[in-house]
Amino acid sequence: MAEYEACILGLRLAVDMGVQKVLVMGDSDLLVHQIQGEWETRDLKLIPYRQCLYELCQRFQSVEFRHIPRIHNEVVDTLATLASMLHHPDKAYVDPLQIQVRDQHAYCNTVEEEFDGEPWFHEIMEYIRMGVYPVQATDDQKRAIR
Repeated sequence: MAEYEACILGLRLAVDMGVQKVLVMGDSDLLVHQIQGEWETRDLKLIPYRQCLYELCQRFQSVEFRHIPRIHNEVVDTLATLASMLHHPDKAYVDPLQIQVRDQHAYCNTVEEEFDGEPWFHEIMEYIRMGVYPVQATDDQKRAIR
């Protein structure tokens, strides 16, 4: 049901923004095949959602649904989480979401150089090698090092 709700919210936002062509990507194989009419909707609770999606699709020039396998769904999970948190009041403008694909993890871009000139993981390596915490370490820092 959550997949249907996220899809409905996304399509309503697209309608409000005047979008004419939509590509809906999701990891719910069931939703994609049901909305395309390839599979029937047997669960009575899902029928109103499917009907609402069908009616929303009629408001676009073109709508394409594409299934993304769960193994490739990091972006889909992130967008679904964002969609579930977004409240869209009437007549509000929503900035387009811009996604950047990086060749390394995000935390690598946020680690700043340490004041002592040592790499950020120096205390961790010292703890592993010597088994002792830095003298000035707080309890929280010790827990992080551990």
